[in-house]
Formats: sequence, C-alpha cells, structure tokens
Amino acid sequence: MFAIEPIAEGAHLFESDRSGLVWIDRAALEESGLSDEAWRLYHDFGISRGDRIGCPRDFNNLTPGWYLNEPAAGDEPNVRVDNELNFFAARDIARGEELTVRYTDFSDAP
Repeated sequence: MFAIEPIAEGAHLFESDRSGLVWIDRAALEESGLSDEAWRLYHDFGISRGDRIGCPRDFNNLTPGWYLNEPAAGDEPNVRVDNELNFFAARDIARGEELTVRYTDFSDAP
C-alpha cells in the first residue's frame, strides 16, 4: 500500500474502516477441515493473539489496512498501531511512499 498524498505524523489511518474483526479459536480452525487455500487466508491476514486469530468478517472484502507490509530489514515502520488496532502515521509520510508496519506490534510472532 502506497500513500497517494502526503500523510501528516499522527494521522489516523483507515479511520473510516468499520468492517470490524471476528476472533476465532485457533483449535476450531484447525479442526474445521479448511482447504489449504482457505487456511492460507487466516495465516496471511489473521492477527494471532494467544489461542485466537482475529480476521476480517469477510475475506472477500479486505479493506486497505489489511495490505500493509513490514519494513525492509533495518528500516523503521512509518505506521504504528495502538491497543485497539487503530493505525496512525508514526511520522510524516511522503506521497508515493509505501506504508509499513511491524506485525509483532499487534500480532504474536509466527
């Protein structure tokens, strides 16, 4: 995801995203018989916290916030996340700059 206009430090990104999350027990997912392709969606987009995975209500409607990448090795992310999973510009972000976030700031390490 890339900025299409300059973003000021502290700006609340994706504030209008009201799609919400659902939290699913990891054990229930593992027992559900999901196809490899379906399981990959939870792996790639899920927020892992303990024995649960947070995911969009519908993988068919992923909103822009789900597409942030991590920064390159040695680089600092330009997006930060609070405890309620709100995303904010960690610094001024230039037009055309990729938005990056450190996944371990809001999800357990894989």
